[in-house]
Amino acid sequence: MATAETVLEHEVHEHDSKDAWSGGKEPFKASYGKLMMWYFLLSDAFTFAGFLIAYGSLRFSSSTWPVPDFVFSTAPFGIEKAPLIFVTIMSFLLIISSVTMVRAVQEGHRENKNGVVFWMLLTVLGGLGFLSCQAWEWTKLMGAEHMSVTTNPFGTHTSDGVYMEDEHGHAYKAGEKPEAFKAGGSYLIHKHENEATGKEEWVQRKVKYSDGTMGIQEFGPAAFGALFFFITGFHGFHVLSGVVFLLIIAVNAGSGLYVKRRNGYEMVEKIGLYWHFVDLVWVFVFLVFYLL
Repeated sequence: MATAETVLEHEVHEHDSKDAWSGGKEPFKASYGKLMMWYFLLSDAFTFAGFLIAYGSLRFSSSTWPVPDFVFSTAPFGIEKAPLIFVTIMSFLLIISSVTMVRAVQEGHRENKNGVVFWMLLTVLGGLGFLSCQAWEWTKLMGAEHMSVTTNPFGTHTSDGVYMEDEHGHAYKAGEKPEAFKAGGSYLIHKHENEATGKEEWVQRKVKYSDGTMGIQEFGPAAFGALFFFITGFHGFHVLSGVVFLLIIAVNAGSGLYVKRRNGYEMVEKIGLYWHFVDLVWVFVFLVFYLL
């Protein structure tokens, strides 16, 4: 009797072992596609981490650095001196798009084609809204403030004093109180007409320090502009790529392609992982550029 049970147990164990090594099995109960998406996101996370760590290292090793509340204090429709307002709107659009992405995945598990398409299109709108806001911000910084990857008009003062010229480049009139600045305050360059050429140029503001010396405010650390445009642009590229893939998958879902597979719209779930990753990265980008 014992011998029979031992033989039976051995046969069952042998059968299970053959099944385990027969191939075609999903490791960790995840499909090959999902596993590859996680590998890609992990490598991308290391890339973003490297960029943000580099920014943090330069930020805290520099004696002066632009003040975010001043650099990012404008918004459309002439709104001025409203720090964090515009970037909050950008963040809200991206967070809401994550919620709609979750709903698309849920509808996919229910094999609801129309629900998947509806919520994915809303996710696309959220992504396009974010990209539109970022385009406006870049246009404002490059067009109005003349910030570039090599020039950073924002910085911090190292000594109290007053400006010799107003923000339009004109000398203050007799009896007019000049604009004062304090240590740590930010500044902007201004447009000034070149007497030799008659053309308007962007120049640094002239200042008089508290010790009586005069000079010209120097540009801020060039690394700020380079890192800002590179890192936010790299993230924006991810958002743009996500929007394109979302549209492609939404069209495929609407055509009924995924209905035939009957796998819970796994492709929607995979693009959902990517989209949530992009949203998560924005939290860290928001932290280092707009809060620190």
